[in-house]
Amino acid sequence: MNSKSITIILALLTVLILQSCAQKQNPMKTNNNGKYNELTREEEYVIINKGTEAPFTGQYYLSKDSGQYVCKRCNAALYESTDKFNSGCGWPSFDDAIPGAVKETPDLDGHRVEITCNNCGAHLGHVFKGEGFTDKNTRHCVNSISLNFTPKIDATKTDTAIFAGGCFWGVEYYLQRADGVISVESGYIGGHVKNPGYKEVCTGRTGHAEAVRVIFDSSKTNYRNLAMLFMEIHDPTQPNGQGPDLGNQYRSGIFYTNDEQKKIAEELVATLKTKGYNVITEITPATTFYVAEEYHQDYYDSNGHAPYCHKYTKRF
Repeated sequence: MNSKSITIILALLTVLILQSCAQKQNPMKTNNNGKYNELTREEEYVIINKGTEAPFTGQYYLSKDSGQYVCKRCNAALYESTDKFNSGCGWPSFDDAIPGAVKETPDLDGHRVEITCNNCGAHLGHVFKGEGFTDKNTRHCVNSISLNFTPKIDATKTDTAIFAGGCFWGVEYYLQRADGVISVESGYIGGHVKNPGYKEVCTGRTGHAEAVRVIFDSSKTNYRNLAMLFMEIHDPTQPNGQGPDLGNQYRSGIFYTNDEQKKIAEELVATLKTKGYNVITEITPATTFYVAEEYHQDYYDSNGHAPYCHKYTKRF
């Protein structure tokens, strides 16, 4: 081996060593692996590298909306809007944080106290005390770019829909992405056994169907839109199954909660039949919905996979 080759090898080793050291010094930079939300370069500058956004430019600086502020990196709840106030400093200000959500660490220079997300360590800003802005005498000065905002939901504008169409993982996956949907839970409905578990339901002897319960904002969408989408993300002509998942627990069903939902479901089925679809979807009144085990919730999003027996097919 000549001297030139040795020099190249030593240079490569040096680079690898420096990269390894950098990773150990800044684990937040490399500890994503799908666990945290992806960040833009600007977000990384503040959240990971502890930078500061320009004053008076942040999205939430003057926001007065009711809701909750969460960590942009890990979605942990950090601040309530009721604790937000305008200090005139150019960044969102809060005189309190959700208990246990924010960690305070004195800067090395001893002049300021850094605040970070207690869940993932994301940099938020700094906390100042004794300024007299509010009775709590505390100001959390937070970068807008470190936050996301979840608006307060008006319960009077929410409604519920329950659908069954094969494995609930796939139905959940598609309905979660629909406009106006607040939450989707996987569970069991339509059977005769109380508090069934997954293994029981899989036997097909409890009478339950794998289903999802959808909570939606009725000011942004409606039951008809969601029922139409449901009929387009599974095959409503396949009896007792969906794709390779076979059994009564995988049947196609709409479980209505009121007469209006029943009417809409019947109209949609009739429309599909006029288009030549031999729809076998059952339309029955909703009974007790049992929420499935935790590992079934948000299954595909949590595991980084895509549905294997559901796909979108336009039918209306």
